[in-house]
Amino acid sequence: MIFVPFASLPSPFLLHFTPLGPSPTLPSGLACTRPSVRRSSEGEIKCEAPNNKLDKFLGTLLFKGEKYALDNEKMLLRGCTIRNTDWCFGLVIFAGPDTKLMQNCGRTTFKRTSIDRLMNFLVLVIFVLLAAMCSVLAIGNSLWEYRMGSAFQVYLPWPHDVHSAFYSAFLMFWSYVIILNTVVPISLYVSVEIIRLGNSFYIDWDRKMYYPVNDTPAQARTTTLNEELGQIKYIFSDKTGTLTQNIMVFNKCCINGKIYGDVYDLEGQRVEISESTPKVDFSYNSLADAKFSFYDQSLVEEVKAGDVITHKFFRLLSLCHTVMPEEKKQGELVYQAQSPDEGALVTAARNFGFVFRARTPETITVVEMGKTIVYKLLAILDFNNVRKRMSVIVQRPDGRVTLYCKGADTILYELLHPSCAPLKEETTEYLEEFAGEGLRTLVVAYKDLERKSFANWQRRHHEASTALQDREEKLSELYEEIEKDLILLGATAIEDKLQDGVPQTIETLGKAQIKIWVLTGDKQETAVNIGYSCNMLYDDMKDIFFIQGDTFEEVRDELRKARKMMTQEAVMDDDELDTQVKKSGNCKVLPEEQPNGEYGLVINGHSLAYAQEGELELELVRTACLCKVVICCRVTPLQKAQVVELVKKYKNAVTLAIGDGANDVSMIKAAHIGVGISGQEGMQAVLSSDFSFAQFRYLQRLLLVHGRWSYIRMCKFLAYFFYKNFAFTLVHFWYGFFSGFSAQTVYDEWFITLYNMVYTSLPVLGMSLFDQDVDDRWSLQFPQLYMPGQQNLYFNKKEFVKCVLYSVYSSLVLFFIPYGTLFDSLRSDGKAIADYQSFALMAQTCLLIVVSVQMGLDTAYWTAVNQLFIWGSLAMYFAITFTMYSDGTYLIFTGSFPFVGSARNTLNQPNVWLSIFLCVTLCVLPVVGFRFLKVQLKPTISDQVLNMVKRLQKGQLPPSPKRRLQRKASRRSGYAFSHQYGFGALITSGRNMHPFGVTRSFSPNSEKYRLK
Repeated sequence: MIFVPFASLPSPFLLHFTPLGPSPTLPSGLACTRPSVRRSSEGEIKCEAPNNKLDKFLGTLLFKGEKYALDNEKMLLRGCTIRNTDWCFGLVIFAGPDTKLMQNCGRTTFKRTSIDRLMNFLVLVIFVLLAAMCSVLAIGNSLWEYRMGSAFQVYLPWPHDVHSAFYSAFLMFWSYVIILNTVVPISLYVSVEIIRLGNSFYIDWDRKMYYPVNDTPAQARTTTLNEELGQIKYIFSDKTGTLTQNIMVFNKCCINGKIYGDVYDLEGQRVEISESTPKVDFSYNSLADAKFSFYDQSLVEEVKAGDVITHKFFRLLSLCHTVMPEEKKQGELVYQAQSPDEGALVTAARNFGFVFRARTPETITVVEMGKTIVYKLLAILDFNNVRKRMSVIVQRPDGRVTLYCKGADTILYELLHPSCAPLKEETTEYLEEFAGEGLRTLVVAYKDLERKSFANWQRRHHEASTALQDREEKLSELYEEIEKDLILLGATAIEDKLQDGVPQTIETLGKAQIKIWVLTGDKQETAVNIGYSCNMLYDDMKDIFFIQGDTFEEVRDELRKARKMMTQEAVMDDDELDTQVKKSGNCKVLPEEQPNGEYGLVINGHSLAYAQEGELELELVRTACLCKVVICCRVTPLQKAQVVELVKKYKNAVTLAIGDGANDVSMIKAAHIGVGISGQEGMQAVLSSDFSFAQFRYLQRLLLVHGRWSYIRMCKFLAYFFYKNFAFTLVHFWYGFFSGFSAQTVYDEWFITLYNMVYTSLPVLGMSLFDQDVDDRWSLQFPQLYMPGQQNLYFNKKEFVKCVLYSVYSSLVLFFIPYGTLFDSLRSDGKAIADYQSFALMAQTCLLIVVSVQMGLDTAYWTAVNQLFIWGSLAMYFAITFTMYSDGTYLIFTGSFPFVGSARNTLNQPNVWLSIFLCVTLCVLPVVGFRFLKVQLKPTISDQVLNMVKRLQKGQLPPSPKRRLQRKASRRSGYAFSHQYGFGALITSGRNMHPFGVTRSFSPNSEKYRLK
């Protein structure tokens, strides 16, 4: 038997490998008992080319002139673990990138954020603006030189190589390119990377995302995607190991109309089970699993009292399965199950005194309350996705033949004897209760068979099982024939343990208008059950659509029918749709359509394959995007990546994929953001991810706190960066009209050098690293604050235009207020200050104070670092200015510091400071007024929430969120034992069995295995 870890395949299932040794199933030419003989064998294999189909393999083996068929049952995929054998021989067919797992992995692509793409576009726009400004000034210089320049030839002669106004304009164009180049954000990309690096460290250092159980901190594996975390619209999640722990626990059961598993106090009130609740003591059972926990003592008492129905119930659980026992150490019994569900049920029976001990192709050995009983295994009626049940037929030592059956309640209820009607009603009520608690339910029943009728059925069963045509149909008819008039015993309730905080996380992300798609290799019932348990699906939903078509036409009709129900305004005609579709590159971007309620969509892998073909992919995206939750079940790793690519292609939205296994790697690579969970399935997903942590619940903090903060900080940084650069540069532009377009700079050359490097670099970095509109608690309390990032409201092309217009206005104020103040102006001592140096000093002082005040208005969260950077930058400016313009500096560096005495002669005048105050007021007042009126007259959702937060902050800290997890009232089947047909045929064939003497010894009647 081969056990396939989740780290290698999209869903857990078992494969069998035919050992190269003596076996009745092998051709005689291949039988071999000695390794040395096998090493000398020669043969040839012809097979299909490498492909990504995990469930199919075609090939032939030519050996000693004979041809043997090779199919998927004889193939082992990469990552398989071989059990129950000491050795085997194999031949590598595909290796490296040709393996099926690697064929399912997507290509690694360089990921860039929408901010990166926008910055690249804006830089090109700025270059165009620079060229336009330089052209205007060059044309102005040409006209000025042509009309007025000749009058200044004595005072301002042309250079020797300039002989015309046109050539002068040409030179002035390049001179202004040099002067106005500060409008081009040369340092922008460096600053952006510093900010991203700092925000990445915050993720690494976040103790609230540290998982102490396995000492795993959160990790930002890239520093280029932080702000994209604040814009996520779609999350694509794996199920097993991501949402769940993949640990099944026998939680409750119903036997003969009585429920077990709840704990009551002395007053008869139900008590919530916690860590302090005393567990049932199974010490009387030497074969009990020490890890098994149960809290209802009454069930143990029923078992010990010898209740017949209770014994039948647990006898069924110990017999009706395909579990394989394994004893790695003497006395240590381990079960290998093809699904965790079966393992949980068999373990429960084991602890309550019915220990499944051994299996051969013909027998099942069970230790029942200390007595070893060997049952003869007559038939296994295996599970498949149509039957949704499995049965075993066994013969007891006394000769009685019994059929034991377990399966989905919706199926098994149709097979019950009419006398079970009252018990059926009682059991149904308990099933409703189990389902309401998110448990996976199964119904169990049995039937005693007459020997004569069974002998006749067994003969026909053998004929059907060896038929060459319509074998499956014939077997199905025989199964239906014998699985009738069953006697109901009760029901089981298994908890598929979710990771801590998963329902709350999904509820919070849903409030942030983030749509969650679950892409899993599990069967539909399992995926739907987890959907309910995680609070993704709930009864308050208007409807849940199941897409299960087997043809292209059926899938198309089901999708269109679902979309018609969700919105009557949906565009049905493709021609009409084209008129509403926006073009983004070479792809269509679908318009947003609003549904008339909350809906869910469940689609299986077979139907999904049709839905991804041709024109139907557009129908799939339109229908699925109307739903709040989409569950794609039984999908391959490649299909996961294709679904992500489909949404990226047709929706203008940022996507995130999260998974924990190698089967999720292609999906993680395909999404804008890939998150890996470092769990039990290896490190493949983590190594391919952009961010990683240990638990799914940390995702809400990654997005709603770190992602949102990073996005807001980056947007504020870009807006402020462009504003301060444009305001600084455009003053040169206006000055050109008053200086004969002579390419004269407004500011001192030292101020130009230090402006971006010293005076304004630290304040903007401080804001970009520490600013937050609300703290992490309020961010999680009000997920609606996340929505502006999804709509990219804080910085876009429209906001850039506003920023440029505001910069133009500020530059006009910063030029004309100092110009008007100093024009024909006198100092208090009667001396003139209407000189170029005084004007330059006043203009640059006004500029620096204005941008610092603007920085203060944009800062929402003041820290000591922000205070130090802003006030320190202003203090540094005045200190450097007075030092450079002092007499001592001039005497030492005469040629480098010509503005001697300008600072003390200009900044000691009251009218200068009054003009500076006027400058600041005129620049800031429009911003303050616009923001005030906007919040009062047309507040956004973010404004409303922030206003609410401010009111609450004055009163108290945010209350802990009150989670109201929706519970469903409808019954659901939890039968999820495998993703393929069961392995009854494998067990009865004996190909996976060893005689006990080969690897271990076991005596069913040994005193060691009797219950004490």
